[in-house]
Amino acid sequence: MSLTPRADQDTPADLDGRHGGEGRTDDRKIGGRPRRRRVLRWSATVLAVVVLGTAGAGYLYYQHLNGNLKKDDLNIGDAKDRAARTEANAFGQTPLNILLIGSDARDSKENQKLGGAKETFGGTPLADVQMLLHVSADRTNMSVVSMPRDTLVDIPKCTDPDSGDVYPAIRRAMTNRSLGRGGPGCTVATWEKLTDIHIDHFMMIDFSGVVSMADAIGGVPVCVNKNIHSKDREGHGSGLKLEKGTTYIKGEQALQWLRTRYGFEDGSDLARAKAQHQYMNSMVRELRKNAKLSSPNKLRKLAEAATNALTVDPGLGTVAKLYDLAGELKKVPTSRITMTTMPNAYDTIQTGRVVPTEDASQLFRLVREDISLDGKDKKKTPEEKTSSDPAAADGEIAVQVQNGTRTDTLAPVRGRAHAVAGALADEGFTRAVADQSAAPIEKTTVVRYPSAELEGDAQRVAKALGIPMSAVEKSTDVSGVILVVGADWREGTAYKAPKQNDRTPDTAEALNASDTKACMKVDPNFTW
Repeated sequence: MSLTPRADQDTPADLDGRHGGEGRTDDRKIGGRPRRRRVLRWSATVLAVVVLGTAGAGYLYYQHLNGNLKKDDLNIGDAKDRAARTEANAFGQTPLNILLIGSDARDSKENQKLGGAKETFGGTPLADVQMLLHVSADRTNMSVVSMPRDTLVDIPKCTDPDSGDVYPAIRRAMTNRSLGRGGPGCTVATWEKLTDIHIDHFMMIDFSGVVSMADAIGGVPVCVNKNIHSKDREGHGSGLKLEKGTTYIKGEQALQWLRTRYGFEDGSDLARAKAQHQYMNSMVRELRKNAKLSSPNKLRKLAEAATNALTVDPGLGTVAKLYDLAGELKKVPTSRITMTTMPNAYDTIQTGRVVPTEDASQLFRLVREDISLDGKDKKKTPEEKTSSDPAAADGEIAVQVQNGTRTDTLAPVRGRAHAVAGALADEGFTRAVADQSAAPIEKTTVVRYPSAELEGDAQRVAKALGIPMSAVEKSTDVSGVILVVGADWREGTAYKAPKQNDRTPDTAEALNASDTKACMKVDPNFTW
């Protein structure tokens, strides 16, 4: 199913087979001649659309709902920082990547009341919740990767699409600051720079949106292993107060759950991410259990809440496009949805901040190569994992070969760069040259490229030498295709690839959406 309707089919058909336009109709007079209501199947809530795609039938004003949706540019970073589009597999299927953003914006009285901190009214919004949703090309599985808001990342240069203001690139900044640097498109750009995963869409919701959505769906079951009250003597905490066991939460209580860190486990943002995963998984099960809604009034409330709560990119800017997306997400069974947290470690310089680990790179690679995180995929061939623009002819690809064979205990092997450059020349890469100016240290052989335009060239070089696609990576530290011969290739001209590890790291703390036994551990200092 296409995510983007045809130009002549931008809205769902009404009962007579006609289609409505995209302009707002809520400013028209309603009290006189009644307007014709259109039948529309709708994905009930933002998280239903995002995680599930539950669709029901109800009488809704299509154009009015379109007018409710807020839209913003998808990616406002520089082209050099963007990931290459993922090409279709052998069956013409492509994965789908959607960035989910929870904003702490206090730009309205309602958001201010829910978010607190009067001095922050109208301040720069922060992306306090960030989750990458990956739907496999064959739609058999779904993976969600959360990034803690305290993660230190390099935020690329972003240009505000409305004001034209340019925000210079910054290093080692908290990832939640990206939203205030031109909008959600900068958060998307930050994720692409970090992960090299092409993001197709984003969906963003704020405080009041979370409350209205939770009210509209009638509550979500969550579990705590002890009574909890998230509030200490200094006033820290969300105010969440629940009894031990399972409770259906909605409205402001749902927002408190999603914001709670004080009282859950060690009080970190990592514990909050676990609670968010439990909430989303419970919502998936609840919505699928009650997928068929027959009350037109309830459906109207659900649709109004969803469209009013969302800011999306233009690719999801109509109800028809959201409905198409819902149809794609609905294909994935609950048992194949896996929630994870980006593997991280506490930073050694900034207290309380975390940084991605090598396991995070492994997790990002699995998502980038469309490998399921539940381990139930068939083994993909290297050709199936390739995702780039076509490469240039071998003789036209300029590649520099560097000797990175030195280790902490072994000296570099003399002549390795010349030997491998010669092997490439024998394969027809006549522009391959040995670079004597650099002496890097690499445990394993790697091929680097600077931008999406050269990804295909880099992959072609790797394939010619038998280097796995997982060893091909984008880097802004290079200006062309660079092959670094690592310590794992100290002799010969035939590379022996190490056994590929496609296992989800334990540090990602994977949680399956069908797990009904998940229960948050409560810090004894926050019980009552």
